[in-house]
Amino acid sequence: MAHQTVGHPVRPGLPDDPRAGVTEPTPACPVEITLAALHGRWTTLVVRELLRGDRTFTELREALPALSDKVLSERLAHLVRMGVIDRHRRAGWPPRVRYTLTAHGRDLGPVLQALWDWGARHRPLPPGEPGGS
Repeated sequence: MAHQTVGHPVRPGLPDDPRAGVTEPTPACPVEITLAALHGRWTTLVVRELLRGDRTFTELREALPALSDKVLSERLAHLVRMGVIDRHRRAGWPPRVRYTLTAHGRDLGPVLQALWDWGARHRPLPPGEPGGS
């Protein structure tokens, strides 16, 4: 039997939270907040690298060689604004900047794993295969 709260059964994926009943996306929706944090191509890979440990810009660039410096800079700035990573600048020349995940950023580890697992189970079939478009 499903867990009951306030007379309504709780079903997987449907939280028992008043915000879950919205009729349109809102900035206060927890799912929208999460999607906003992970917004942008390459963002999940930058977070993945930082889940492995603190990194400098150069280390991130080496780990993701197809990612341009411009886009990497944009993704890092976005993640700082979203509170996912911290930017630590060390004095001296040349200046050294290290990026580290915040507690909120580390919380994205299981989220990325869940996204990976779902995608691995529901990968679209290539065109030409039975069931593919």
